[in-house]
Amino acid sequence: MKVYKAKKTGFINFLLIGSVILPIAIFLLDQNTFSEKPFILLPLLSPMILILWIYFDTSYKIENEDLIYRSGFLRGRIGISTIQEIQKGKTKWSGVKPALAAKGLIIKFNRYDEIYIAPESNEKLVSDLLKINAGIKIIE
Repeated sequence: MKVYKAKKTGFINFLLIGSVILPIAIFLLDQNTFSEKPFILLPLLSPMILILWIYFDTSYKIENEDLIYRSGFLRGRIGISTIQEIQKGKTKWSGVKPALAAKGLIIKFNRYDEIYIAPESNEKLVSDLLKINAGIKIIE
């Protein structure tokens, strides 16, 4: 089993910083807000917890003959033998995206399925996939 960390650049970092700064800014503007109305923390902390979960949980791994992805509540398994094509350095803006960055990999598998992932090193993941299924078409 080989694990590939997710590339963590771009918009996700701004979301993370913003979700941390917002409660601090509200506290600094009015220090009595949280003591008088503690329930106001729930809508402020919920998005931060979700973003932190996705940020630290996103990864990909090759186990046996499967590519396994996980990103927060998005989890799945793709049979490497079903992968037909990989587009490198592309970004997919819709569909299933267990990724945190741009310029990742669009993996087309089965007949009409595709997924976008963004490992730290596209080259390492692609080369390991090609070792298992040499018939994968690579598009740069």
